[in-house]
Amino acid sequence: MKTPGSSPFPASPVSERARRGEGGFPDDRWPVVIAARRTPVGRARGSLAGVEASTLVASVIRDVLADSGADQDRVCDVVVGNAAGGGGNLARLAALEAGLPVEVPGVTVDRQCGSGLEAIVLACRLVASGAGDLYLAGGAESVSTAPWRARQPRRPGGLPEFYGRARFAPESVGDPDMGVAAENVATRYGVGRRRQDEFALRSHRRAVEARKNGRFTAEISPVTTGRGLVSTDECPRPDTSLSALSALPPLFAGEAGGEGTVTAGNSCPLNDGAAMAVVTSRSVARSLGHREVLGFIDASSAGVDPNLLGTGPIASTRRLLARRPDLAAPTGTSGHGPVAGVERVEFNEAFASQVLASLDSLGIEEERVNLDGGALALGHPFGASGAILVTRLFSQLVRDPAAAPQLGARGMAMLGIAGGLGITALFSSQTTAG
Repeated sequence: MKTPGSSPFPASPVSERARRGEGGFPDDRWPVVIAARRTPVGRARGSLAGVEASTLVASVIRDVLADSGADQDRVCDVVVGNAAGGGGNLARLAALEAGLPVEVPGVTVDRQCGSGLEAIVLACRLVASGAGDLYLAGGAESVSTAPWRARQPRRPGGLPEFYGRARFAPESVGDPDMGVAAENVATRYGVGRRRQDEFALRSHRRAVEARKNGRFTAEISPVTTGRGLVSTDECPRPDTSLSALSALPPLFAGEAGGEGTVTAGNSCPLNDGAAMAVVTSRSVARSLGHREVLGFIDASSAGVDPNLLGTGPIASTRRLLARRPDLAAPTGTSGHGPVAGVERVEFNEAFASQVLASLDSLGIEEERVNLDGGALALGHPFGASGAILVTRLFSQLVRDPAAAPQLGARGMAMLGIAGGLGITALFSSQTTAG
């Protein structure tokens, strides 16, 4: 009898080391990532300001397909996450712009900040279901070129009403702006100003060091702009310091009034960027010549109070852990707590308060997270950020064998999402050898 949360597919006859984390998928339906790339992340109205979201995606598609070794006409679908764009079907537009055959379709998904990760998870589920065997999946955002939003005039001859963002929850429940929610979380979970600033400083220092040592180089697809080639991230600041961060004024009042703790320094900037992955089956990966891959294990989404948005990863991770109690088993690292069996954790840093509150609640040491820095330093191009997390996991666990942990090492991607949502996905480095 099948137990809850188990796979409906029989296990494949591979070695125990190769099987670890496979989730019980048969060889031709075990989803794996064989290539992952991202653009540099630019500041809004910065280095990528004149580049449309579709062009960002198209440039990455070309490079990531080349990395995969797959022919264009083998792509079953293109799945792209987007949050702030102008609608239409960004995935189809980008696929055609990238030169894919007209027979290759495209679909755009919207789970706001989680859209890029949701797109990759969806592609993995499609492979596991047998719907297809090779997908392009990821996300993109161009805040710089996103259209203005306006409601129609309330009366004939009236003026349109411009607004900044979509509604994420009804007013009867509560629909605070992101920064206000981050302040709510800081108050409710007792995350002080100094700790937020220290976390932001660590993110910048790690990102600056990673950039200096070339740890981002192989994963970045340079983008050609009207001002030249952009090949590096724009936002990490080598000159920031705790004193500089501490001097920044709070942006919002606390939940009970008075001075808040959320500042421009411990919040992510607005950004442009894209990231894409090639998702296929383990058997197809082997046929394309890939020896090591990033295997998909499982993923969960969950909802929380929209007034405390950003804490969604608490619920989504607990839901995933309930299905995967083995994650607490040590795997050769010194980590402790409920995810001791996870060697790499990539958590989207929209606001330091929300990340720290989530990590505290889950019992995850903050020093273990985002070893090369996170969105506080690199930036948060909404629809792309989840796909960037997977790209980072691919780099750390597969792309650089010298720096990667042992085969079978696990990586977790986590995001808090507007409207009070969270998404968590689990992967592991795997061999395609039988």
